[in-house]
Amino acid sequence: MSRITTPFDHDSTAAQVIAGVDLSGRRAVVTGGASGIGVETARALASAGAEVTLAVRNTAAGERTAAEIIETTGNNHVFVAPLELADRESVQAFAKNWDGPLHLLINNAGVMAEPLNRTPEGWEHQFATNHLGHFGLATGLHGALAQAGGARIVSVSSSAHLRSDVGFDDIHFEHRPYDEWSAYGQSKTANVLFAVEAAKRWASDGIIANALMPGGIRTALQRHVDPEAQKGWDRFQWKTVEQDASTSVLLAASPLIDGVTGRYFEDNNEAVLNTGEEFSGVAAYALDPESATRLWDVSLKLLVQ
Repeated sequence: MSRITTPFDHDSTAAQVIAGVDLSGRRAVVTGGASGIGVETARALASAGAEVTLAVRNTAAGERTAAEIIETTGNNHVFVAPLELADRESVQAFAKNWDGPLHLLINNAGVMAEPLNRTPEGWEHQFATNHLGHFGLATGLHGALAQAGGARIVSVSSSAHLRSDVGFDDIHFEHRPYDEWSAYGQSKTANVLFAVEAAKRWASDGIIANALMPGGIRTALQRHVDPEAQKGWDRFQWKTVEQDASTSVLLAASPLIDGVTGRYFEDNNEAVLNTGEEFSGVAAYALDPESATRLWDVSLKLLVQ
């Protein structure tokens, strides 16, 4: 397969990527749409005429964000619905309550490098939130996505996937020592593997799925990270929130991605394989089809326990 490139790059904004795109009649869900890049992703989709639902933990914050997006875009079809990704019942309720087709599912929400925390099921919280919650949401909404015809799933990963493959022998750190960055890394690898497998399994439904690294931006996502540790990030090439949302918007809405599926993007272009020399690109293990199938099966088994 040839590498997909676009006219956009590291500095492109969500508004630039969405310019000229008409999403009238399309319906979108953005998880974590009340903060960070979720807000700008939702704003860009709404500006192009899409109906947008912000799926959020804090519905009060969601309502404030929706009102602000409506005011800035003139699109009154911006809604809010409760979603707690680490809670199976909340995910199931969201999917059950959805009515009609769903054209765009942006799996954007996440937690980063938090201290060891477990769900009532005993699942490691980062994996439960970043991967299992979104996996359950997508599979629960599969019928709505298939109904849409040409639906797109956008899986927001991170360059942190380079920190760890999925530790299938001990995903939830029940036996190995817990490391917050390894846990975050494996959850972000899982985001890519999900897109790889969804692209294969749901191709006949007209559903395409891709993953991405949005870029570096200082948001509440880093609230668990030691400020001293963050000092070493000064060499990182930071983006604005508008730039950070651009690759999500590209994968969700751009005609340049028509028919492109099962791939990983960064800076608005398909990423090259990571060589180990830089903290960029995509790890080969994150695109491994056998691992993708294994993760799908493991995830299904966990969610039906």
